Amino acid sequence: MITLTKHHGLGNDFLVCDPTQLGLDAPWAALAKQWCDRRRGIGADGLLLLTIVDRDELSMVLYNGDGSRAEMSGNGIRCLAQAAYMAQQRTGTVTYAIHTDAIDADVPEAESGLRCVTVEPVDAHTVLASVGMGAVSSLPEPAGWSELAADPMRPVVHLSTGNPHTVVGVDDVHAVDLLTLGRMLPQINLEIIEAGPEPSAVTMRVHERGAGITEACGTGACVSAWAAVNWGLAAPLNGEILVHMAGGDAKVRLHEPQPGHVTLVGPAVFIASLQIDVT
Repeated sequence: MITLTKHHGLGNDFLVCDPTQLGLDAPWAALAKQWCDRRRGIGADGLLLLTIVDRDELSMVLYNGDGSRAEMSGNGIRCLAQAAYMAQQRTGTVTYAIHTDAIDADVPEAESGLRCVTVEPVDAHTVLASVGMGAVSSLPEPAGWSELAADPMRPVVHLSTGNPHTVVGVDDVHAVDLLTLGRMLPQINLEIIEAGPEPSAVTMRVHERGAGITEACGTGACVSAWAAVNWGLAAPLNGEILVHMAGGDAKVRLHEPQPGHVTLVGPAVFIASLQIDVT
């Protein structure tokens, strides 16, 4: 028997596991696919492996629901930080340094993938977490993009916050067949955004690599806010853009004088603790 906890960040749900229970060489990809299945397993968008390196230092490995390994998740890292906070029985505000597989451009190899997450308790099941996401950087056009035959008048940008995204500006996010488009580009996270409804906000839908359409995406919120400001679709209020998603709202703080550096702010909610028989 091993123990998992389940958490969600704005409806983007994850299972969290201490990998030492089975060993680092366990078939984690296959277990992620099995456990994340919503009909034949527990159900989740992904599996997070949490290693507590030191009191305030953690390590995160992320497997998507299809068993593929991903570099980073803005919602997932908040859930991982909450799991560590609960496991350590911490109180008050805590800041963790978390090592991830994120690939950061122009960052020394020893620091690449490092994210700082500050956790503040809200109630017995909820924390508010702020994640220093680093810099938003440009990516080349993904393979297969031209096959979508996108309207050339639509604003499009290919970006990274340690994992790959394509953001497209549209008039109405609900009028787009996002599932079909996302399946045509399985190697990236695809966000569609529209302005507002507030002047400092955007509305976003996302098809995530390895998970499909999800209720929220933290890294997607970051690149969407960055794109919206650069396109003039939204103007920051007190340095922040509000990103509306199906699962709820997140705030993205754009930092000056470091243009491109962003902080993601949103909740993580504990759902349950589970014991799984893996024999």
